[in-house]
Amino acid sequence: MESMQAGNDVLFILIGAVMVLAMHAGFAFLEVGTVRAKNQVNALAKIMSDFAISTIAYFFIGYSLAYGIDFFSGAQDLQDKNGYELVKFFFLLTFAAAIPAIISGGIAERARFYPQLLASFLIVGLVYPFFEGMTWNGNLGMQSFIEGAFGLPFHDFAGSVVVHAVGGWIALAAVLLLGSRSGRYRKDGGITAHPPSSIPFLSLGAWTLTVGWFGFNVMSAQTVEAVSGLVAINSLMAMVGGILAALLAGKNDPGFLHNGPLAGLVAVCAGSDLMHPIGALITGGVAGALFVYAFTLTQNKWRIDDVLGVWPLHGLCGLWGGIAAGIFGLEALGGMGGVSFMSQLVGSLIGVLVALTGGFAVYGVIKLAIGLRLSEEQEYLGADLSIHKITAQPDYNRGEV
Repeated sequence: MESMQAGNDVLFILIGAVMVLAMHAGFAFLEVGTVRAKNQVNALAKIMSDFAISTIAYFFIGYSLAYGIDFFSGAQDLQDKNGYELVKFFFLLTFAAAIPAIISGGIAERARFYPQLLASFLIVGLVYPFFEGMTWNGNLGMQSFIEGAFGLPFHDFAGSVVVHAVGGWIALAAVLLLGSRSGRYRKDGGITAHPPSSIPFLSLGAWTLTVGWFGFNVMSAQTVEAVSGLVAINSLMAMVGGILAALLAGKNDPGFLHNGPLAGLVAVCAGSDLMHPIGALITGGVAGALFVYAFTLTQNKWRIDDVLGVWPLHGLCGLWGGIAAGIFGLEALGGMGGVSFMSQLVGSLIGVLVALTGGFAVYGVIKLAIGLRLSEEQEYLGADLSIHKITAQPDYNRGEV
């Protein structure tokens, strides 16, 4: 029976890892559909390369930093309990690799390729596991401090803060250091529009992310015994809330509409195991509207050229999700309880602080040492031709079809 249980747990978390791995295709196509046509190949190349770099960084450095576990013993030892620790690493790796995938959308169309890969290695190897270990493994006494001060530890079931807010706030630092795309904000005060290159690809990316998210959230239980249908339905309700709010707030804009479910799912990660489904619906609805308004402010008023709106989507909605777990997770609002509003607020803000500090440190050093941006000519040609020497539709671009 023990062997059967171990085998079931391995299969369970492996399915989750594969579902979240598929989400990286969603990140890729969301970016492909949003950027201009001359940067589509680069979007695909970045997400795939970043995943490979993230795997190396997390296997050799990050996972050990977060959990104190390494994989340098013999294969016979690694196979203990049907290799459960190995597939748990795979599952958590897909979370870690989401950080560079998030950042990629913010810095699209003007970032150099290899400096970004270096940044991905440093973030996944050092910055992300630093806060991951503080939250999910009790490192550095953060959870002890929060529990001592507010009665309960910081709760983030599936990473609203640990993954999404951290990724979004690191991305904000990168975007600010990189600067806006050439010609985006004109000297006369006007803004040059860069509409999505492909709504079908954008939609494909959103749907792929949405489906994979049920592995992201539900399989965060990490064992068959701990799995919860409440997590699945709360994810569904938050997704729907995000869609409807973004549809209304975005006035039928398909870009906002397809980011709506993602905003809702980002926000519900932290408290998906605690909330009543109605609380999850409200959490998702707030997130969907928050994304629309914050994206508009960021682009038009604050003139921060975050191409995919990853800071509003992941940074702000992730922060809201961490706080929302301390509201809708309360028994008084139909939740499971065992959570404190102040614990959630403080834990979420610590995550933001770590992300901003780490983001400015990594991208600031790289900017000073080797540079972050393509040249003006390279940016004009597009990252596809400048970096990869090919465009998404080479025959069409040569006028042959």
